[in-house]
Amino acid sequence: MAMKNIHPVHHIEIKRHHKWIIGSVSSLLLIAVIVNSILLYTLFGQVELRYDKLSSDIKNLETDTNSKLTELTDSVISTRQDLSSLETSLGEELNLLKASVGADFSGIIDIVVPSVVTIRTDVSQGTGFIISSDGYIVTNAHVMEGAKAAGIYTYDGEQHSVSLIGYDAELDIALLKISGSYEKLELENSDNVNVGEKVIAIGNPLGLQFSVSEGIVSAVHREGANGLEAYIQTDAALNPGNSGGPLINKLGKVIGINNFKIGSSESLGFALESNYIKQAVNGISQQALNQTLI
Repeated sequence: MAMKNIHPVHHIEIKRHHKWIIGSVSSLLLIAVIVNSILLYTLFGQVELRYDKLSSDIKNLETDTNSKLTELTDSVISTRQDLSSLETSLGEELNLLKASVGADFSGIIDIVVPSVVTIRTDVSQGTGFIISSDGYIVTNAHVMEGAKAAGIYTYDGEQHSVSLIGYDAELDIALLKISGSYEKLELENSDNVNVGEKVIAIGNPLGLQFSVSEGIVSAVHREGANGLEAYIQTDAALNPGNSGGPLINKLGKVIGINNFKIGSSESLGFALESNYIKQAVNGISQQALNQTLI
């Protein structure tokens, strides 16, 4: 039997330039992968940096917002306090205006009475008024004369122990002190007092605490028992217990300290003028305390 020719199997050899092409392509792919990885890493890094910056900006914004909210809250509280103070001030000014243009002293009384005190000793009683916020009180010296014990009663009903700082016998002024913080009364310049202007006297006549009587200034610079033309004459009712109380004008200021009346006559009361009160108080305080009070 005839046999066919069988050709031998030859291995296909990859030519050298084909190897180069394949190697180049592989290298390019590897480089592309590396470059792509670097780009992705850089991109992720930038994203992370931007995220950190955004987080920092948000925190800073939150801090700034909280700070501004705190400032706004403080401002609102301060404004409310200012409005409250303004309302109080306006209320007092309206009361003063009401008293200055009309016959009603009720607004003035509400303001000044809390600064008036009752003085009780083992021999007498009288009135005084607060002239400094730290509790200095002025009254007549004769209210304290001969006393071995004394107490001060403020408008709120509280009793206070009292110290005698000193006195001026000629002007019949005594300076006292109680502890605590209080609203004080202001002294008017008595040179500005006019005959005919309305006034009120506050005191404790016959033990009736914080009683108020109304009148006018009948005369100024009247002569007293000490020979000084230092007294305001008024027709406001003054009775035992009124001694040492304030004589108040329509502005709520002290123009005098109620001192005496003539006998049993009515409408003839006298108050030491406020400029002499100031002179006496500062003289006492300079000698006893080495300071000027008013």
